[in-house]
Amino acid sequence: MPIYEYRCRACGHSFEDLAPAGREHRPKCPQCKGREVERVLSVFSGGPRKKAAAPAAGCKPGGGFS
Repeated sequence: MPIYEYRCRACGHSFEDLAPAGREHRPKCPQCKGREVERVLSVFSGGPRKKAAAPAAGCKPGGGFS
């Protein structure tokens, strides 16, 4: 079963829920028990995206050394 991310329109709580494949699924908000939830796009890795690391000392962007 796929895991989807949802956000409650009533209280704003975000949560994940397992959904049966191929069927309509409308989970209840675990916080306020409301049914006004919307599915939101997930980040592929399952977590926040990291900022790119700064170049190491002595390296120039695009390769090469200073």
